[in-house]
Amino acid sequence: MARKEAVAFVGLGLMGQGMAANLLKAGLALTVHNRTEAKARALMHAGARWAGSAADAVTPGGILVTMVADDRAVNEVVKGGAGERLGAGGLHLSMSTIAPETSRELRDWHAARGTHYVAAPVFGRPAAAAAAKLWVMYAGEDSAKPRARELLTAMSQGAFDFGTDPGQANVVKLCGNFLIATIIESLCEAMNLAQKNGVDRETFGDFLTATVFNTPVFHSYAPIIAAMHAEQIGFELKLGYKDMKLIRDCAERAAVPMPFASVLRDRFLSSLAKGRGDMDWSQICLAAAEEAGIDPGAGR
Repeated sequence: MARKEAVAFVGLGLMGQGMAANLLKAGLALTVHNRTEAKARALMHAGARWAGSAADAVTPGGILVTMVADDRAVNEVVKGGAGERLGAGGLHLSMSTIAPETSRELRDWHAARGTHYVAAPVFGRPAAAAAAKLWVMYAGEDSAKPRARELLTAMSQGAFDFGTDPGQANVVKLCGNFLIATIIESLCEAMNLAQKNGVDRETFGDFLTATVFNTPVFHSYAPIIAAMHAEQIGFELKLGYKDMKLIRDCAERAAVPMPFASVLRDRFLSSLAKGRGDMDWSQICLAAAEEAGIDPGAGR
């Protein structure tokens, strides 16, 4: 990089830890903050500096990266002091999955203070984040993009520009999450049908991924849904429910009927009601199995 950027990274959850680690590997001067300091220890051992608050992590005129749970959390970070400290010439790179309207509001909030804003949500599970194999969609002020792309290059295998309206990057992310959730639900239903007709779930999943559904999403989720158990949590079910609500809200504002989104929202809500919010979002398969009269715990 032409200069050693001062980067504040806020949000060291399942995705954030790997993303922040790759910024360190790229030689950036990284300061990190998270609600729990324990999640930052590995990064601190690797050379990151710890800050006791999001605002303290920020260097005026530097870059603030947020990878937090939802719209409320992003606003708390930015408007709780980090945005003001970032100040004129600074850049906020917002990588969370949030509503397009929230993204546009943040753009306007930053513009009033002379701060740049780029939305850059990502596709990929934690292993992809750790391996710098994420896919990124980004949008925002053109003058800020070269600076943002330096970071995105360090964290991803590819980044796609969706223009100057930051909300468009968030729309693309929501559309993608809708498609992934639709595939998960479809796999759940198909495997239940196969099982109740005497077909082994894992054999069925292997067949799908070896033939016409030989795609990354099917490879990621078919084995998990066949086993009805996720060894590792890649994306929490409660956050999947949050995204289904965001998708429905976005569709309603645009007057786009999305009946599958309503089905998915109910599936996630049912799973939350059963106390599964902290499981991987693929575990909506448990509720689908129960509806089919299949004991999701059998054979485990």
